[in-house]
Order: sequence, then structure tokens, then C-alpha cells
Amino acid sequence: MDVVQRVQAILLKPRGEWVKIKGETTTFSQLFTSYAMILAAIPAAAQFIGRLLFRSEIPFARVPDWTIGRGLANAVLSYIFSLLIAYLFAFIINALAPNFSSVPNIRNATKLSVYSLTPFWVAGILYVVPRLGFLAFLAGLYGLYLLYLGFETPLMETPRDKVAGFLGVSIIVLAALLIIRALILIAFSIRPMI
Repeated sequence: MDVVQRVQAILLKPRGEWVKIKGETTTFSQLFTSYAMILAAIPAAAQFIGRLLFRSEIPFARVPDWTIGRGLANAVLSYIFSLLIAYLFAFIINALAPNFSSVPNIRNATKLSVYSLTPFWVAGILYVVPRLGFLAFLAGLYGLYLLYLGFETPLMETPRDKVAGFLGVSIIVLAALLIIRALILIAFSIRPMI
């Protein structure tokens, strides 16, 4: 799989790309090793560089001195959590499938999870300048549209009348996973103001 071509296609021509993706027999491990592990490194590396260069403040807390070791540890933790979110999100989509008259299929659930997270990971390059982090988040919201198109394809064989419900619950699950990730990363990187 050519990562650059896949990223371009899923971001610029998602409808057609989802149809192609549905027919692929990519394994779970191939999807993670040749795609997710590469893209998930973008925001982690960008945050590492940005924190060392700009040492930005987070409201209501002091950011500790971002030494190379501390910044690297935080970047590794961020990277691991990004991959964990992709995995958990796929697992939850697959587990929820019967509730929405869909066919459980962990391979397709993983495709939905990983490819819909692509905008979050690619836009993560903006974290090089910490104050642009909100733009990375906004750009990442495009992933929700990609998720919708993936359900509509239908990757999980979801009936059309159930797509909106499945999408809504999936968005809530993804939001919860991202909030938990953020809280854990904040807990590891900030000391309270005293």
C-alpha cells in the first residue's frame, strides 16, 4: 500500500476510495504497520518539536520545562495512545455493529477507524506551532465526514436507515476516547500551579 496515494485519495476523493477500500483484503496488522503507525507519528513528532521550540503555556497550568527527554517521553506516550485509540475505536465499532443491523467484521471496522482518523493525523503537522493546534483539531473534524462516508459505502453492511444512528454513537465513542487520551497526556505533562 502506498501511504501517500492512499492519504491523498481518502482526503480528496473519499467516496470512490471507500469503494476501493471495501474490496481490499488488507489484514489488521498490515493496516496498522503500513499505514496507522506511520501517520500516527506525525502529530507526536510535531508536538515534540513544537514544545521544544516554543515551550507554550497551557491555560491554568504551568508547562514544565520541556527537556528533550521529557518531550520525547510525552511524544512516545501520545503516539502509543493514538494507535490505541485507533484499535479501540475499531473494536467498539465492530462490537456495536449488531445493534445497528450491521454485520460485525473486525477488518472493515479497522478500516473505518484507521482511515477516518487520517485527517487528525495528517493535520497534526500543525502542532509544530503549538498555537495552531486548534486548526489541527478543526481539520481533523473532516474525519467525521470520512467516517460517515465509510458507513454509507456500506463497509459494515449498515442499512441506510441505521447509518445516522451508528455514526452518532461512533462519534460519541470517538470523542470520549479522545478526551480520555487528552486528560491522560495532560496529567503526564503538567504540574499544577501552586
